[in-house]
Amino acid sequence: MTHPLEAQILDLEERLCRAMLTSDVRALDELISPDLIFTSHLGQVVGKVEDLELHRSGLLRFQTLRPAEQRIHLEADLAVVSVRMKVSGVFGTSPFAEDLRFTRIWRQSAPGAWQIVAGHSSPIQG
Repeated sequence: MTHPLEAQILDLEERLCRAMLTSDVRALDELISPDLIFTSHLGQVVGKVEDLELHRSGLLRFQTLRPAEQRIHLEADLAVVSVRMKVSGVFGTSPFAEDLRFTRIWRQSAPGAWQIVAGHSSPIQG
């Protein structure tokens, strides 16, 4: 049986994927903490402002976000999510397709209100 908090985090992860696929900046703004630190699979570190601008400008457009092998660890007001994700889309004018492992840390900022405060992605070889 799924813990109620785990179900809530799974729902947030689904909302995040939908927002990324549609570049829904309003939804992303709600889901991402102003304190975000995200390290990409290329080693680039971006914050919330940069992340939202990638979507707002259309520079980054996701076409596929297919999750698998998802794990969630709950700890007080934090949730750590590790998920393998098939990702494809266009960055600028360059198409991409990657198999990545994401780690995201969700923090509860108020009762029932969760935001991503940190994240990291790594390529999966093979």
